[in-house]
Amino acid sequence: MRKAPILATCSALLTWVLLPVGAEGQTQTITNTPYPAVIRVAIRGFNNPVAPIQYVQTVGFQEYCKDVLPNEWMADWNVESLRAGAIAVKMFAWYHTLHPTKAEGFTFDVDNTTNFQQFKYLSGQYITDKAVNDTWNMVYVPPDGSVSELEYRSGFPNSENRAFIGSGVMAQWGSEYWGRVAKLSFSAILNLYYPADTLRFI
Repeated sequence: MRKAPILATCSALLTWVLLPVGAEGQTQTITNTPYPAVIRVAIRGFNNPVAPIQYVQTVGFQEYCKDVLPNEWMADWNVESLRAGAIAVKMFAWYHTLHPTKAEGFTFDVDNTTNFQQFKYLSGQYITDKAVNDTWNMVYVPPDGSVSELEYRSGFPNSENRAFIGSGVMAQWGSEYWGRVAKLSFSAILNLYYPADTLRFI
């Protein structure tokens, strides 16, 4: 996941500034914007975030999510952590399909590195694929339903990562702690980190 400072005090302003808006000024929400069919992934050699872009690969959107989750979360983590991660990965990717990037002569939605999310084609595993499938009809969004990215960071291993709670940024290691040790559901884990958003079904 790409690195950025946590600006909790400016979260309301940033939400307003980054609100995805369509060509006619309409906010892009889960009710007027369907899941993308595909996502364009700029491929950098060896998943190196500073390597030149070699080409852009078009991948089915659900396949992309399945090929990110085991590279951002660990496949042997608690299933509730994986489900929370699956939703975060999906929302992050969906947001970026609505905000394409141009760099090095290419147009793309994300790259395959921690500039965005770690992606390795066909790397999905049964348990992480299942987490994606189990939550595919669920989204985690602001009250207006706008398609917004869910930020996350690794956090500290084997720790509850309390500093992230309520920050709008999920700690991956924290999600594992709250799932495995505290026995929280994935929706409760998401609520710890994104308290302004809610779980919705589509």
